[in-house]
Amino acid sequence: MSERSRKSFTSHHKAKVALEAIRGTKTANELAQEFAVHPTQVGQWKKELIAQAPTIFDTKRGPKVDDSSATSDRLYSEIGRLKMELDWLKKKSGMAL
Repeated sequence: MSERSRKSFTSHHKAKVALEAIRGTKTANELAQEFAVHPTQVGQWKKELIAQAPTIFDTKRGPKVDDSSATSDRLYSEIGRLKMELDWLKKKSGMAL
């Protein structure tokens, strides 16, 4: 007996199947055969898309607010790390500081 591995579907594939299910032109069984998934999975993806649909348009357009303190902290830590590496390399190569 051989074990079958689970199929993993991309989000693009899931969205495509769910949109087809929402359109309602084909039954869940027809969609399942067409996209090689289980009919129950078609229903689950459809319910998930409908549940998350209102949140898709919640985000505001425009410039994103950057957290400058987090960015500067990250940059300062990177500068410190690079300075330590430079000092270590100078010491190992025999160059004077």
